[in-house]
Amino acid sequence: MRLVFLGPPGAGKGTQVKMLSKALGVPSMATGDVLRMEVASGSELGREAKSYMDKGELVPDDIVIKIVEKWLRSINIAKGFILDGYPRNVRQARELDEILRQMNVELTAAIYLDVPENEIVRRLSGRLTCRKCGAVYHIEFNPPKEDRKCDVCGSELYQREDDKEDVVRQRFRVYTESTKPVLDYYKDKGKLLVIDGLGSIEEVNKRILKRLQELSSSSK
Repeated sequence: MRLVFLGPPGAGKGTQVKMLSKALGVPSMATGDVLRMEVASGSELGREAKSYMDKGELVPDDIVIKIVEKWLRSINIAKGFILDGYPRNVRQARELDEILRQMNVELTAAIYLDVPENEIVRRLSGRLTCRKCGAVYHIEFNPPKEDRKCDVCGSELYQREDDKEDVVRQRFRVYTESTKPVLDYYKDKGKLLVIDGLGSIEEVNKRILKRLQELSSSSK
């Protein structure tokens, strides 16, 4: 299985990708993690990426695509992979298809984890972070034992700026607007799998595995 995994911030992509990677026995890659690894390696690509990251700017497509290609060529591509949160635009999607074509494989599916805006707001705006040790809590799903105090070190918990409701709604709108062309791209190719992201982590995971099993059976 060669998969890309898409979904808005707070949809639970990272959790599902880790579970899926283990269940399928294939490596996974989150673009941000690989970017940071490339920077840490001190490679020419890493230095280029760092020059943008240090200024708080988005790393240009050309560099991101090269870093993703480098990772893909470092694994057993025939066995499969999962890309987490990539591609972010249609150009990256087209370039990914071309890279895979050169490697004589093609993408199996693009999975989109569909979670409504209000649920995203509920998940993200309820997060609290410890000022000292960085532990993360949630007022509904994982509340601290004592109000606004960290269970680990007793320090004050606070709400990060990017977890405030108005910021979360803006992030959601920006993501859905920028990602719609990518979803349309994969839909036109018959590769888009839209998964209901509501429910427990286990329920969502079962839905994904069921759809992939159906896809695998229909392609035989």
